[in-house]
Amino acid sequence: MRASVKEKAIAAGFAMFRATGVHKLAKFARGSGVILMFHHVRPWVERDFAPNRLLEITPEFLDTVLETLRSEGFDIVTLDEAVRRLAGGGEGPPFAALTFDDGYRDNLEHALPVLHRHEAPFTLYVATGFADRSARLWWVELEEAIRRLDRIELDVDGLKLAMPAATGDEKAAAYRSLYWALRSGPEGDMLAAIATLAKRAGVDGGAIAEELCLDWDGLREIAADPLCTIGVHTLTHPMLAKHDVEFVRRELAQSRAIIEREIGRPAVHLAYPVGDATSAGPREFALAEELGFKSAVTTRPGMLFADHANHLTALPRLSINGNWQDRTFIEVLLTGAPFALWNRGRRTNVG
Repeated sequence: MRASVKEKAIAAGFAMFRATGVHKLAKFARGSGVILMFHHVRPWVERDFAPNRLLEITPEFLDTVLETLRSEGFDIVTLDEAVRRLAGGGEGPPFAALTFDDGYRDNLEHALPVLHRHEAPFTLYVATGFADRSARLWWVELEEAIRRLDRIELDVDGLKLAMPAATGDEKAAAYRSLYWALRSGPEGDMLAAIATLAKRAGVDGGAIAEELCLDWDGLREIAADPLCTIGVHTLTHPMLAKHDVEFVRRELAQSRAIIEREIGRPAVHLAYPVGDATSAGPREFALAEELGFKSAVTTRPGMLFADHANHLTALPRLSINGNWQDRTFIEVLLTGAPFALWNRGRRTNVG
């Protein structure tokens, strides 16, 4: 499958860092620590169409990431400890907090044994609708629909698309076009369009959640592990910024109440679904603080600095991308140099 323009740009950037070694000089960019973001951890199954590969790494690469953190001098800490260190000014050795989004079965089956070998604490953010099968993993539904269809035709509220999808490259191009076109509009329209394609292709969204996500018994099992902290990831995994304030408040407060009832302990850390600037912004950051969350994480890229102690509900993360499973990439990222360039020198990005 051909690389996208964005993937080619990322590859060129890393090639520059590798060739020049300039990232090794950017000590100022590392900050106090980092929050790492993971999704799936599972053995790779070769296929010619995998548009969501960025959301999965192998257990072997998770092992490499943890080894690299320790070799680069990072303490692997709980989110509670990360918040404590930020509140204390971020002094001392650099620290890393590990976070896993959504609540996938493979986190229990494949990630947990690796985390145990390294005695590495972690936070698992749970979307309650995935656990009880009432919410949709729409990005997987879209992938599976395109996998089964040889041609994509869609006419939804002015969005008209028609494109071939017979080969792996054609399917990848169709996925990119549909994903970004649909994500840019109202969330309800996006979900309806994907449901239309899924029905046409015979894709069962409920079966996807059943296959991929832990149910409450599985979540209670992993929550009982002393390395695990359970966090909140809303009821239905919506792009919160696209909804009214009462919808957002309900998604945050009710999901937290459900999780605390099911696992029998407080859930004080939050991850915003999707988590970019179009999905979570100042309104969501303020609501998370109002509702008493100790921390809340975005998907905005960046390292942690002492200034983040004043923005604990708008924390950045370093995404461990399945398209770049190479130790050198992790070493470059942990210097913070790519994020210093990405954020144009800003240490916090909370607007």
